[in-house]
Amino acid sequence: MFFGTLKVIGILLEVVLLFNLLIVVHELGHFFAAKWRGLKVEKFAIWFGKPLWSKTIGGVEYRLGSIPAGGFVAIPQLAPMEALEGETNEKGEDLPPARPIDKIIVALAGPAASLGLAFLFACAVCLVGRPVSEAETTNIIGYVLEGGPAAKAGLQAGDKILAVNGHPVKRINGMGRMSDSVAWNVAVSSAPVIPIRFERHGEEQVVEVEPLVQPRGGWGRKNLRQIQIIPAMTPMVARVIQNSPAEQAGLRGGDLVVAANGKKLYSGQTLAELLNATNGAPITLTIRRGSANFPITITPRIPDGQKKARIGIEWDQRGVVTLAHPNPISQIKSSILTMWETISAVTDRHSEIGVQQLSGPVGIMRIYYLLFQNPMGWQLALWFSVVLNVNLAVMNLLPFPVLDGGHILLAIIEWICGHPIHQKTLEVVQSAFAMLLIGAMLYVSFFDVSDLVTGHKSAGVPEKSPETMTFSTPAKP
Repeated sequence: MFFGTLKVIGILLEVVLLFNLLIVVHELGHFFAAKWRGLKVEKFAIWFGKPLWSKTIGGVEYRLGSIPAGGFVAIPQLAPMEALEGETNEKGEDLPPARPIDKIIVALAGPAASLGLAFLFACAVCLVGRPVSEAETTNIIGYVLEGGPAAKAGLQAGDKILAVNGHPVKRINGMGRMSDSVAWNVAVSSAPVIPIRFERHGEEQVVEVEPLVQPRGGWGRKNLRQIQIIPAMTPMVARVIQNSPAEQAGLRGGDLVVAANGKKLYSGQTLAELLNATNGAPITLTIRRGSANFPITITPRIPDGQKKARIGIEWDQRGVVTLAHPNPISQIKSSILTMWETISAVTDRHSEIGVQQLSGPVGIMRIYYLLFQNPMGWQLALWFSVVLNVNLAVMNLLPFPVLDGGHILLAIIEWICGHPIHQKTLEVVQSAFAMLLIGAMLYVSFFDVSDLVTGHKSAGVPEKSPETMTFSTPAKP
């Protein structure tokens, strides 16, 4: 128990370290650009709220806040930000006005720093590799939930899905661009019935599927439309239980179970159903160990007090994992396209994907925590950091006051008008949007905390995997 506690503490420290690195780098971009362009920097803060630590060096107050929700650089000449940054000692009107071009450069510097860090992480991912499970890269159905939409439409395990609602797909859940994913195209569709084109035994067919939304009790995020299928994955033995039929038959951890009674297996669930159907009769499994395939006959056992037959193995939920070495540029491009697709879905009035499907700091740190629990956690965290840094850059470039893109928009308006925007007008606009941002963050964080408390997985599309989410971490100049 002691070592388990130490492991949890270690993971939490890793999460805090990496998460804060992302914020610090973004804010350093603003900081150094402001210094370069001669703007007054009053504060450099990591986190918001009442300072836990503060020190003034060279006229700049450096502080660590008490609310772990981002950070900021206080630059009075850029825009009044008291609603987020607290009271300032100097008003922008008390300082020499900054030129619009300087404001634009300072505002762009944060997203540019985030993209630069994303590129460094992408280079690291290219070098060390990103773990990719078999289930992430296939458009073959591994299991169809009984009584679900796909089952009612006649889809079966082994069917290869080619297109959803006219959109070609390459994977069931997917990594990278979400438009290639079955789950994404089902979630964003508004039609009550969706045509799905698939291949079975070399022949293409089309069926119409009526997706469903599973109700979720409580106050958690709303589940999204789904057709209830699981991607194909060759069942891999994680552990063989001592004195079980599997151990007696010679099964080992790491073995792949590729077939049962001559029928190809696409998931562990299929094998469980076959075992129950045998009623304790012997079953012949085709095992792949290394490069060799060989048969093993096992007689299942029905444990006392139970009705289902067991052979005594635990599955590796990841299945076969390989290391991909994606090009850094392709990683950045894929992350930007994913962000664009998510923002488009959120703003589409016909889409069921809304603001509540986004994640804030709590959700992001939870994902990091879950990634670090994986045996290849650091490699997964590096890849996720590419996605998150691109997210940080793109979200901050949206043209809303308070965000970097809003500062750029206001500077362009000032440039066109030929004179600074009235200070009181700026204060009203910035304060109003700051309140909206704070409200949005609290709204999203409510669902993050709900997921944290309940252990609910579905906050995104539909398994809340990192690549299918947009995040809303504030990191403002």
